[in-house]
Amino acid sequence: MIGKKVRQLRLERGLSLTELAEKAGVAKSYLSSIERDIQSNPSLHFLEKICSVLEVPIEYFLHDSSARAQELDGEWLALVREAMESGISKEQFLEFLQYNKWRMNRDKQS
Repeated sequence: MIGKKVRQLRLERGLSLTELAEKAGVAKSYLSSIERDIQSNPSLHFLEKICSVLEVPIEYFLHDSSARAQELDGEWLALVREAMESGISKEQFLEFLQYNKWRMNRDKQS
């Protein structure tokens, strides 16, 4: 199951097996064995490396697909990372969301 998800994301990102292995710093042969479900229980360390390159949270591989109905796509994840790196706190982000809801409500009532 994990292997199929890794392969699907790799292909969606346009990466070859070699490219993903090199970017993640993992052995190509091990990555291949994961994708082919020869190895079906990769370490968390391996998953962290793969998730970093594929820009998905580790939970993507640890939970079933029904629990991921509203998962973040790569673009949203990149935006969240950019916000975090720029120093925006959770409180500031929540404040923005609340303001935006208020503004949208006001615009609807006008």
